Amino acid sequence: MAGLVAVTGAEGFIGSHLVETLVRRGHRVRAMVQYNSFASWGWLDRLDAEVMSHVEVFPGDVRDPASVLELVEPASVVYHLAALIAIPYSYQAPRSYLDTNVMGTMNVLEAVRATGTPRLVHTSTSETYGSARTVPIGEDHPLQAQSPYAATKVAADKLVESYHLSYGVPAVTLRPFNTFGPRQSARAVIPTIISQLVAGARQITLGSLAPTRDFTYVTDTAEAFVSVGTAPASAVIGEVFNAGTGTEVSIGRLAADIMRLMDADASIREDPQRLRPKDSEVLRLVCDAGSLRARTGWRPRTDREDGLRRTIEWFRNPVNQAGYRQTHYNR
Repeated sequence: MAGLVAVTGAEGFIGSHLVETLVRRGHRVRAMVQYNSFASWGWLDRLDAEVMSHVEVFPGDVRDPASVLELVEPASVVYHLAALIAIPYSYQAPRSYLDTNVMGTMNVLEAVRATGTPRLVHTSTSETYGSARTVPIGEDHPLQAQSPYAATKVAADKLVESYHLSYGVPAVTLRPFNTFGPRQSARAVIPTIISQLVAGARQITLGSLAPTRDFTYVTDTAEAFVSVGTAPASAVIGEVFNAGTGTEVSIGRLAADIMRLMDADASIREDPQRLRPKDSEVLRLVCDAGSLRARTGWRPRTDREDGLRRTIEWFRNPVNQAGYRQTHYNR
């Protein structure tokens, strides 16, 4: 039986899939969920009882140092996923992103440092690169924060780098490109398209259709986290790794592909209210995951079309739709 690991943001979209993956790998999981008055554990409420029998749910908050210290103390690996991630809201409430994404990461780093935790896996994002200057994007690509959200993630990444170099904190950063799949928040582009079509919409309303993204199915992203959490320390500690497929698709083409897979006929309209501010839109993201593959052997197993089929099937299931509405912490 593998050891005890801790996951922040465990109640969210990627976090809940990571919890499932870790349990399947034989780990016991201490799962931090943000305390709330709804008595909700987010997507952990929807996991199989057999999975949850290996999970200790730990209500807390990454913004509280004592809470984080208590979570981290017994863990052999800490997977830090807790963050505010909705880019549009970061324009409206940037301070909240600073508090959670930067100070929350500081609290995790301090806890890992104080307890001597053997490994921290920190979550970054491809948004830290901004629009691609060269493609595919490798880890040496310049960082450019084109939204307040991206700025807080750059700051968090640099904190992790500084704690490794200053204090020897055994940290590795994973930088996933766009992840999609079951349980993803309705504000994300793929669930937005699917949900409108499931509801019978004859016109799909989206933001800009021109940007391209590199979409990875969520179980592959979860495996990427485990790959850097379990690889030999000499192969990964102190490093940053991209995780993506190396293929890109425009949002307009993506919408057309989803309509084809759903046998739906609808027009597509750009809504000015959904557009990012001028100079803030990230126009192109396509991943070079060669370093992660070379160091850990990870590679995506699910192609985009198969992943879209699985996601569409999940969103079409009335039971999942009911759970989607009842889950307060979709991430």
